[in-house]
Amino acid sequence: MKLVKEFIPYVIIIAVVILIRTFIVTPVQVDGHSMDPTLKDHQILILNKWKKDYNRFDIVVIDDGEERLIKRIIGLPGETLEIKNNKLYINGKYIKENFEHDKTDDFIYHNGEKIPNGYYFVMGDNRDNSKDSRFEEMNLEGHGAFSKKQILGVTNFSVFPFQTFGQIEA
Repeated sequence: MKLVKEFIPYVIIIAVVILIRTFIVTPVQVDGHSMDPTLKDHQILILNKWKKDYNRFDIVVIDDGEERLIKRIIGLPGETLEIKNNKLYINGKYIKENFEHDKTDDFIYHNGEKIPNGYYFVMGDNRDNSKDSRFEEMNLEGHGAFSKKQILGVTNFSVFPFQTFGQIEA
């Protein structure tokens, strides 16, 4: 009985850690260069799983069915989206992107159609080297945008390498 009492605190600690990793936060690693210069390959971030109201320019982790992608939300449900002369237009109005990114080729989301309800248009900051919503094959339903169910959470905190420790500027 004494042996069981000694192990109870360890069992509780393990259970709490599993619950936190499953439902609240977990580490994620950047794989590739699609988010350069904001994020670097192999950088380790903290994924916030409990935040489910996503905003424009949030950096999110997406499960596309084959791999986990780290991208930035550009377009929200119900919006039209166009990139013209390297400038972002949402519902016909210019929106300033306050983060560094590569030049973006002109693009119109589905000939001016609105992003479907419950879906988000995402892109990498390294626009020439990013598999993202501009490519219709990126989504099983063929419209490029990712469903809210595919978004695993938001990441805005870096833990490794140590010189990147802290809040990610967006």
